[in-house]
Amino acid sequence: MTPSIAFVGAGPTTLYALNALLASGVRGARITVFEAQETAGLGSPYRPGWNDPAMLSNIASIEIPPVTETLLGWLQARQPHELQAMGVALSEVDERTFVPRVALGRYFEGQFEALIGRARASGARIEVRTRCRVVDVANRPQGMELTLSSQGTTTRALFDHVVLATGHQWPSQQEVRPGYFLSPWPATTLADLPATEIGIRGSSLTAIDAAVALAGAHGAFVRNDEGLAYEPAPGTEDFGITMMSRKGLLPEADFYFPLPHTPLTICTEAALERLIGQGSDGLLDKVFDLFRRELTLIDPAYAESTGLAEATIEDFSEAYFAERAGSDPFEWAAANLEEARANHAARHTVPWRDAILRMHEAVAVIVPHLDGPEFRRFNRDLKPVFVDAYGAVPHESVERMLALHQAGKLQVFALGDDYRIDTHRPEGGVLLTHGGQSRHFPVFIEATGQRALAAIQFPFLSLLEQGIVRDETSADAPDAVRGIVIDDVFHPIADGVPEDRLFCLSLPFIMGRHPFVQGVTSSHEIGEVVGRRLALVLQAPGTVSLRLDAAA
Repeated sequence: MTPSIAFVGAGPTTLYALNALLASGVRGARITVFEAQETAGLGSPYRPGWNDPAMLSNIASIEIPPVTETLLGWLQARQPHELQAMGVALSEVDERTFVPRVALGRYFEGQFEALIGRARASGARIEVRTRCRVVDVANRPQGMELTLSSQGTTTRALFDHVVLATGHQWPSQQEVRPGYFLSPWPATTLADLPATEIGIRGSSLTAIDAAVALAGAHGAFVRNDEGLAYEPAPGTEDFGITMMSRKGLLPEADFYFPLPHTPLTICTEAALERLIGQGSDGLLDKVFDLFRRELTLIDPAYAESTGLAEATIEDFSEAYFAERAGSDPFEWAAANLEEARANHAARHTVPWRDAILRMHEAVAVIVPHLDGPEFRRFNRDLKPVFVDAYGAVPHESVERMLALHQAGKLQVFALGDDYRIDTHRPEGGVLLTHGGQSRHFPVFIEATGQRALAAIQFPFLSLLEQGIVRDETSADAPDAVRGIVIDDVFHPIADGVPEDRLFCLSLPFIMGRHPFVQGVTSSHEIGEVVGRRLALVLQAPGTVSLRLDAAA
């Protein structure tokens, strides 16, 4: 009997999983890809309409694992009218250039079409069903049953293997109360907001994206001899943005680093696995010692300047952000941007920045093995350092924030931990109480990015009711969101579900276990794991080990 495989969601994660599966030479399976949108391959972070055309991606061609061609090669093959529609000037693009999000979406759409076409030409049986929403998934004796909704009709279909790759999950209702928005997506909604005082909780790329969309609705960025300026539209005197976060910091400008990365010397996969094997007792501090030794080896001057030799995790986290926190955010951003541009021009790598960037993926393997208090400690003190390192933003994004501030339209401040946001105001919006003072924002937008979600928010009810999708919990931190219970190859762990019947790559529900799994490179890594795993299952059903290294 021909095995059947369903992919739910047709973004980059499914693209890379399919690529790994098809590269194995497996041709006997019947593969169906379901996508609720009208076009497959885009992914919500890069979809037109969902994103403002001015929003920039924060990954360049050199970093994107190609399927049939690189992003740069694909752009170079486009017609001038296509490039213009995507907001790309080819003369200004190289392998390290950040292009608009919608351009990256079109690239993934093209890669998806090319992969499917190539596979069909070689005999693979693949059906892509767009405008078809999977509304439920249930385990049945014969396989996984999908409930499908398309053009007002509900049907059901049974599959031997199902891969859930539903991507980011934002609230279904953006404006939950007048003037209060749970997310900035879709960004096109922001264009209709009035020219008023707008509060944005968050100051990283998601918040910057929201600010850019708002700025475009009430004015324009203009490049002149002195750089980038913001020109407000007539009648927008009341328009202003206040970005706020715990530390009140703007992210770093993208810094130069070599690719491929140089292997780590001390904080290696083997060293981390040895520590994991010793048990959870003191694991986080043991790993931080590897981190400390690696960073000291790579950049001894930086280690000395931050007191790393004697620092605890908490001490280092404070020292890492200290200079930025003690500076005016816009003065610091301007100086950092100048430094980053000079380093790119000279192809100079700042050793400590590159070292922390390289270590974030290595250290992530310990997270499932931390006990409750140490998991909280990791999230509070060490994770923000890693997020800051890999969350550097395009130079133009920093320029835009500086231009908005120069025009008197943007401010940033630190909330700390002692503040209150009242979202139930009779006049709408939000009342922020901070430092003994209150301030009303007629419009307030939550823009802190995708958060880890608990199982209760899982989109497929039957899997919850059947106990297949459930929270990873620990008695010593029962309220910590640690994601759903999965193994190393992304199987939900539950009785009654045969091996390899179900895989979950839905980002918000695996972020507790995989805290940095958000970008394109993460989609590639987790997609490859599942694609290779499925290939092994189809080649030798019933004989595959559950260990991740069996799929390598």
